[in-house]
Amino acid sequence: MSKRAKPSRQLIVVFGAPVRADGRPSPTLRRRIDYAAGAAARFPNADLFCSGAAGRVGPSEASVMAEILAKTVDPARLHLDEESVDTLTSVRAAAAYFRAGGYDQCISCTDRYHQARTMMLFAFYGIRARPVMFYRDDVRTAAWWRMRAREGAALPYDFVAGLGARARDLLRRR
Repeated sequence: MSKRAKPSRQLIVVFGAPVRADGRPSPTLRRRIDYAAGAAARFPNADLFCSGAAGRVGPSEASVMAEILAKTVDPARLHLDEESVDTLTSVRAAAAYFRAGGYDQCISCTDRYHQARTMMLFAFYGIRARPVMFYRDDVRTAAWWRMRAREGAALPYDFVAGLGARARDLLRRR
């Protein structure tokens, strides 16, 4: 008698980026939305967790993502986190949603330069995320170099902040 394998439950976590004052996505957010659409097509049964609060202007990053993605992805697959304001809070919210939803695969959907930090933070929460592999951000423009430098500074900061946040989360469960 053979047992059937339980189908994998996948969650694609789409990380936000700024929204322009007129409600349009910034180039970075647009690129991540395109990555998410590609990942949704590649993993047709996966849910998408769109993360990002409202910035200084315009609607939330998550709602802009969902509005655009709903044109090609069943809206029932889209779950919005409109509270997270940075990468760490996005990972914390996604990790909680991942566990509560009984998912067993996490796919991080962001730019290549951002993936090392998201992978590290997911690991702090015991989630072995894998990066989505759609990349158009390899053109070495001034903006690309700025983002690489920003990530270089953010990685050690989030290492310390992520460990602290995870420790506090574990202590609260006791």
